[in-house]
Amino acid sequence: MKKIYLLLFAALTILQLSAQDRVSQIREKLINRDPNSVIVVSHRGDWRNFPENSLGAIDNAIKMGVDIVEVDVKRTQDGQLILMHDHTLNRTTTGKGKISECTLDSIRKLKLRNGCNIRTIHHVPTLEEALLHAKGKIMLNLDQADLYFDQIYELMKKTGTTQQIIMKGRKPANEVRQQFGDYLNDVIYMPIIDLDKPDAEQQIETFIKDMHPIAFELLYVKDSNPLPRKLASSLNGRALIWYNTLWDTMAGGHDDDMSLQSPDDGYGYLIDTLGCRIIQTDRPAYLIDYLRSRKLHE
Repeated sequence: MKKIYLLLFAALTILQLSAQDRVSQIREKLINRDPNSVIVVSHRGDWRNFPENSLGAIDNAIKMGVDIVEVDVKRTQDGQLILMHDHTLNRTTTGKGKISECTLDSIRKLKLRNGCNIRTIHHVPTLEEALLHAKGKIMLNLDQADLYFDQIYELMKKTGTTQQIIMKGRKPANEVRQQFGDYLNDVIYMPIIDLDKPDAEQQIETFIKDMHPIAFELLYVKDSNPLPRKLASSLNGRALIWYNTLWDTMAGGHDDDMSLQSPDDGYGYLIDTLGCRIIQTDRPAYLIDYLRSRKLHE
């Protein structure tokens, strides 16, 4: 019996180390600006099979082989941080009202709804629960979280997940430095740049000079904009490029819907023509299958 216990303990230890190694590998790819693969980000977890921003949605993304899960953060009336996109409970739960006017205890009694507005067995998780749940398994992009970041960082330290977090935002470089300061030694920060704005290229160069970001999230509406093609060359080796394929106006129409009809015209265009190496999608399983067919994802 003792021998069996030791074997089980050894197997569990190996699995835990393997998971930790996977997170380290993803972070290393980001830090090294790896051009040889494409990192997959799942928007609000796998919300097509589980409620968005749920622990189940995170779990299924991990099973698929997703590298980063994007989740949203809100704060309750009694100062507790939860995963939720909207400012109200109305759309995604069985409750109603503003999150900022509800206590965590009252939210705990609710059930999450799925993408078809059907009540499920799942509950609203706290951010701390999500951090512990994802620890060593997958990186997390915390969206809508900058308002509470001091509090969030304390939770990250408490859970030992400071190396797993990605933050993004639209503020200029000097404001980012002022807000996040020494947090940037641990947390990966990626600027969001709207390429349809006249100062977009200057914003990028300022960020590179002041902060050397690992990647930029780029947005543009139509392919008539010449800047995305230009940046594919000028950012090569300096920063990775992140595009969102959630809907058509985020990446010149090369979104999930286009990719369902022709993945080479959707995802393939972003990768081959625009130098994209991070894609946030609502179709993670489909994207991963495409990337693996091209040997661009493990």
